Amino acid sequence: MTTWTIREATSNDLPGITRIYNDAILTTVATFDTEPKTDEEQRAWFAQHGPRYPVLVAVNGSGVIGWAALSAWSDRRAYEDTAEGSLYIDAAHRSQGLGRALAEAVIAAGRKAGLHTLISRIAEGNEASVRLCEAIGFTPAGVMHEAGYKFGKRLDVYLMEMVLQPEHE
Repeated sequence: MTTWTIREATSNDLPGITRIYNDAILTTVATFDTEPKTDEEQRAWFAQHGPRYPVLVAVNGSGVIGWAALSAWSDRRAYEDTAEGSLYIDAAHRSQGLGRALAEAVIAAGRKAGLHTLISRIAEGNEASVRLCEAIGFTPAGVMHEAGYKFGKRLDVYLMEMVLQPEHE
């Protein structure tokens, strides 16, 4: 039984988004940010999103329990139809199907926005994210060897990609 609702995020969701993201910064390799984000930094991040690069949240009776976003891959114009995906789940709600539901919802939002390619960067040691990406249709695109450094260790970064089919196909 689904115990959450997925919807577009609003600025009122930023405290929950920030709480989940800051936990990931401090305890996981799911992000290579190393310092917790401030409310001001998160407001600036949120302002860079919208219909073209959506932010979705999963909520239940206690508030935001997960979020997913598509962000510009590069500021160079030739990449304007490519976005990078991000997905974070509150630790208490992992392994319950929420990650897949959010991933599928943000992919659908990207398709609706007219994006062509989605990219996922996954750090070595994050096998759950690799499995999720494979399960929903991402394919391996390469490895950036020792591209990141977190928790005292150099980490490979696995690139995965998905070419979206237009909504009408």
